[in-house]
Amino acid sequence: MAHFAVTAVGADRPGIVAVVTGVLVDAGCNLEDTSMTILRGHFAMMLVLSGPEGLDAGALEAKLVAAASPLNLAVTARTIDDTMPVSPAGEPWRATVQGADRPGIVHRVTALLAGHEVNIVDLSTRVVGEPDAPVYVMVLDLSVPPNLDHDELALQLDAAAAELGVSATLHPDEPDIL
Repeated sequence: MAHFAVTAVGADRPGIVAVVTGVLVDAGCNLEDTSMTILRGHFAMMLVLSGPEGLDAGALEAKLVAAASPLNLAVTARTIDDTMPVSPAGEPWRATVQGADRPGIVHRVTALLAGHEVNIVDLSTRVVGEPDAPVYVMVLDLSVPPNLDHDELALQLDAAAAELGVSATLHPDEPDIL
């Protein structure tokens, strides 16, 4: 069985998921891992799927592009390696960062986490609040190495947040079913 990564991005509108998944079903594919969201009025999807032996990423992409062109979607498909190692096991933790928006928040926080071998499982950001008082919010689902000093990581995250003029929290998380 072959595995593929598929992405699609375009202005949000009803029917995008139905069009893309219709092509995949017709090609004999099965969705395995997906993430779909709306970002500032644009729908973005990332899919990992399995397909029948002999299915070519180029042919799959061509079918997707043809079906998605009326929706003005940018679509890609590529073969992915089935032998990729699974991410190391870790404890589920969650970090949140919020405050005034400015360049560098995501980089500073993620670089700190990477320096401690913390794996980011999911990351989302939003600007919320009123237009005259926007607040930048970042939520990170993490896989933290079991032997990591959580208190030290929290202290370093607090220091980084203070440098950025934002606040941050770090706490154990109960994994969701999804």
